[in-house]
Amino acid sequence: MALAGWLDDRLRLPQLRAFLGHKRVPTHHAVWYYLGGVTLFLYGIQVATGILLLLYYRPTPDAAYESVRFIVAHVPFGWLVRSVHAWAANLMIATAFAHAASVFFLQAYRPPRELTWVSGVVLLGLVLAFGFSGYLLPWNELAFFATKVGTDITGSVPVLGRPLLVVLRGGEDVTGATLTRFFGVHVALLPFVTTAVLLGHLALVQVHGMSEPLGDDPRTTRHIPFAPHFMLREALVWLGVLAVLVTLATFLPWELGRKADPFAPAPVGIRPEWYFTFMSQSLKYLPPTILGFEGERVGILVFGLVFLAFFALPFLDRRAARGQRSRALRAAGVAFLAFMAAMTLLAYLKPY
Repeated sequence: MALAGWLDDRLRLPQLRAFLGHKRVPTHHAVWYYLGGVTLFLYGIQVATGILLLLYYRPTPDAAYESVRFIVAHVPFGWLVRSVHAWAANLMIATAFAHAASVFFLQAYRPPRELTWVSGVVLLGLVLAFGFSGYLLPWNELAFFATKVGTDITGSVPVLGRPLLVVLRGGEDVTGATLTRFFGVHVALLPFVTTAVLLGHLALVQVHGMSEPLGDDPRTTRHIPFAPHFMLREALVWLGVLAVLVTLATFLPWELGRKADPFAPAPVGIRPEWYFTFMSQSLKYLPPTILGFEGERVGILVFGLVFLAFFALPFLDRRAARGQRSRALRAAGVAFLAFMAAMTLLAYLKPY
């Protein structure tokens, strides 16, 4: 009892229990409220499994592939840890996309949650950066050439493309310098920045609470206590996600493939990872020139403007600020999701 009192005085546990006891969560559209927590859970798994892999991984062109093969073949349960890490990365990106889409369609970015949305979009970009930087680290054939394609797209950015390409690759081509840079970004820079932004995002969620569905009367909206009711439901969802993750990692272990050979020709049908495929595929359909400008650069510029509009959405959607739904914005969101799905399917159905 004395120890409990000592901890209460120093950690302010009574205030924390009082806060959790009064916190309420709306029950409408409850399925969407778990996507952010699932993404956070998968990020935690990424950190834990990444630390374990870091004990054996060596970030050099001569040793990277062999170190991953050693993990898979000789380290106890190493194949499982690597497979969980790879599957969790893809699921984390998928749930981050789904979370952003749910906030968009529910217009949960309306005042006073503008900064919550902005920090969330930054986190989505960081999650994509995690996937992109980590994909090269096994130094296998598919990752090497997919990274080459992905960085080529970056090089097409108007004005800043060429300098960005050199910074990313550490030179003109994908080499050992690229691997070293991607490793440093993946295990040091991105975790630091992501954790800082994530803490700010979670703090904003606690300050403003979860958004009520637009148009609902707050006096009649049903709520449940955050602790323990919502926390128990969240824990059950996390257990379900963990079960799915372990099942995928066990029965569909992530393939290592062949070691990258920078002097070999690129495999036929090479493409970036699935979360960037819609961009690379759509660029293929653009004409060589548009209004006197290079078609690919115009396409990259359009994608950049779409992302900026997405980032600044709370400040552009004045109807949501007045508590009104925007059918045009919702239709635009559905159309863009359909475009992403169509381009991705075309890339996998017609890879050449």
